[in-house]
Amino acid sequence: MPDQRHRELTRLANSVLQPGFVGTTAPDWVLRRIADGLTSVVLFGRNIQTPEQLATLTAQLRAENPDLVIAVDEEAGDVTRLERHTGSSRPGNLALGTVDDPDLTFQVAHELGRELRAAGVSLNYAPSADVNSNPLNPVIGVRSFGARTETVARHTAAWIQGLQSAGVAACAKHFPGHGDTTVDSHHGLPRIDADAETIARVALPPFRAAVEAGVRSVMTAHILIPAYDDTLPATLSPRIVGGLLREELAFTGLVITDAIEMGAVSELYGITGATVRAVAAGADAVCVGGESADESTTVALAEALARAVQDGTLPQERLAEASARVAEFARWSSRLPQSGPEHGADGRDTGLAAARRAVRVHHRPDARTTLPLAGAPHVVELAPTTHLAIDGGTPWGVADPLRALRPDTTSVRLGESDLAHHDALDRAALAPAVGRALVVVVRDAARHAWMERALDGLVRSRPDAVVVEMGVPSDAAPAAVQLNTHGATRVCGIAAAEVLLGAV
Repeated sequence: MPDQRHRELTRLANSVLQPGFVGTTAPDWVLRRIADGLTSVVLFGRNIQTPEQLATLTAQLRAENPDLVIAVDEEAGDVTRLERHTGSSRPGNLALGTVDDPDLTFQVAHELGRELRAAGVSLNYAPSADVNSNPLNPVIGVRSFGARTETVARHTAAWIQGLQSAGVAACAKHFPGHGDTTVDSHHGLPRIDADAETIARVALPPFRAAVEAGVRSVMTAHILIPAYDDTLPATLSPRIVGGLLREELAFTGLVITDAIEMGAVSELYGITGATVRAVAAGADAVCVGGESADESTTVALAEALARAVQDGTLPQERLAEASARVAEFARWSSRLPQSGPEHGADGRDTGLAAARRAVRVHHRPDARTTLPLAGAPHVVELAPTTHLAIDGGTPWGVADPLRALRPDTTSVRLGESDLAHHDALDRAALAPAVGRALVVVVRDAARHAWMERALDGLVRSRPDAVVVEMGVPSDAAPAAVQLNTHGATRVCGIAAAEVLLGAV
């Protein structure tokens, strides 16, 4: 009898996990776990090659359980899983917030939802509802609709309504707001020292707007907010999950953790300890597998939850409540219509049009450079190391789109290590640009001291250089002419290239 109870508890525990896996077909262990109660899986870029392959994969998974929740982390911006090999055909949140047309945001999200639904995805870990109030934030940046609370709230609601009208559940993240941080929660525990009144005024309104828009799920953040709980990160805090989200914001949908293996919580409590604490705090589903995508991790988490019930650490009623909410969500999502109203335009054309509208060109009064450029340029792309949410292999930049318009364009891409020698800029960037227009492409230059130094050196040597910022723009840009794309997706690069060469 004790063994039977443990098996029943393990099956209950399986139902609240949302594991990832490796491969473009479902491994046997995932299929076995579905038969043993697993109700959700999450897909990442490693699982996706083409729309057809993705549809085959989701059909294989749903053959085991038609109500299976299949999630993906597709923000349709710099964070893309569907188009990791090519770069996204849609601009991200900051570009949409810059355009500030909620109808456009609805349309972009709706058309993404149609694509996801056709591929068999039922839950999307998006949008980011974070207000990027700290411009040096290392992990949010262009994933936010902006630094103004009202803008973020307006577009969060529009994005959710657009996605869900196409039959895919949205997930507002990272509650209660990851925007005012300076630490990447993949590696450490961020801390927000603002008081509760400031947080309520700046960070919470987009999540209130999400709840009012009918968002079906909310993802918690691995951040410490002493104004609410000076001990436990938000994901593990009953005060934040149960008190702030459930009671104050009156959210009744599915609460999902950010990836539980992230350093912010796993380094403090271990991955199993963080999982038990998260469910005890009020989380209904535990996301895992961005990095720990193996059967042993999933088994260990299920076992830890079952043992926690048996030793009294986790009330069985809480685990059962979480399981029931996942099951209800699964039934709801499996019965959604295939798509919402037609908008009469191809989704990828809409994405390029949106990216074009987001480009901003700034000329200083003393600027001697005029656009479009007279000849083929030399492009210098300064490439930072990206955080784990962004696939480092996803193409970005302006050189390739420029080359598509002007095949005689030349280019070089430099990282921090490439600039270790004092003459590296002269050899790789300035010498090849003699007799050519110089275009310098950066990505969040204000967050990278080495990039700011290189940019300053290039602009001093070539005052006629044009700078393209594909991250969060800085008010202290040194160039006489600067283009801000508000994102580094493929269409953002195309839109910038068109402006540089006068192709639009």
